[in-house]
Amino acid sequence: MCGESTIGTAVPTILIENDRVRVTQWKFLKKGDNTGWHTHDYDYIVVPMFTGILEIDTPDDARSKAELTQGVPYFRDLGVRHDVINGNDFECAFIEVELL
Repeated sequence: MCGESTIGTAVPTILIENDRVRVTQWKFLKKGDNTGWHTHDYDYIVVPMFTGILEIDTPDDARSKAELTQGVPYFRDLGVRHDVINGNDFECAFIEVELL
């Protein structure tokens, strides 16, 4: 993750980092854990390691819910400021692949 950010309670672990990609596992140990506010400087792909819900806060005070399916990836463009929150009553994680 890049850009101006705040510290959240989710646990990031960088799995791969080179001149082409950065692969990070984000682990949310409990409901309400979050990544912290951030903006991506690169396009990225998210691969959920669970089936459930992530809540997404944006600067306009809107909170949306994303229903995710384990192993089904989705793509996001760079540049949107947001905070990702665990909306589940269980531990969950996703893999984030930033295209450097």
